[in-house]
Amino acid sequence: MPKTKNRIEVVPSSGNVFADLGLPDAEEKQTKARLAFAINEIVRRQRLSQVEAGRRLNVNQPKVSALLNYQLRGFSVERLMKFLTALDRDVEIVIHHRPRARKGGRILVTAA
Repeated sequence: MPKTKNRIEVVPSSGNVFADLGLPDAEEKQTKARLAFAINEIVRRQRLSQVEAGRRLNVNQPKVSALLNYQLRGFSVERLMKFLTALDRDVEIVIHHRPRARKGGRILVTAA
């Protein structure tokens, strides 16, 4: 008898893995993750130690470690944006109408 292969259903992503997993506060989690990614890239590119990053961000080394490991529970979106400005980056917030084809508004974070 020929073996039948198990079929795996593939579902396209919404663009927000947290929403796809059905987690609460998915938009906020996605925003925090993208802001943290931008911060971590700056720290990596500038080759900052955790102690030096902590000095720049005005937080202790354990907080920097949590940030670098995407343990974001203790960080607000506002605080993450302040970290970016402490790293000499501008943060812009642009508000505009959503396309008619899409249901509901969304938050989008893009690093330039």
